[in-house]
Amino acid sequence: MAKNTPPGGVDKGMSEEEIRALPVGVPLVAAGRALLMGRTKSHALARAGQFPVKVLQVGNRYIVPKIELLRYFGLEPEQPRDLEAAS
Repeated sequence: MAKNTPPGGVDKGMSEEEIRALPVGVPLVAAGRALLMGRTKSHALARAGQFPVKVLQVGNRYIVPKIELLRYFGLEPEQPRDLEAAS
């Protein structure tokens, strides 16, 4: 059983709050976790061009744009804050 798997062995992925808290460029393994995949499967699908959402290869790393995960789960992107209103 993977070290991040909860007791009982069932991984529940990520909550909406956890997905929204991800950085703009999500590491592949974190994106895979949100999609209920482990490290090996995430990398295999990314290499084969079959990951469920868009993946960017930056050097030897894979990055998933957070907006792609939000769209996949049917979540609305957060609206940018109005910088002038915040002043």
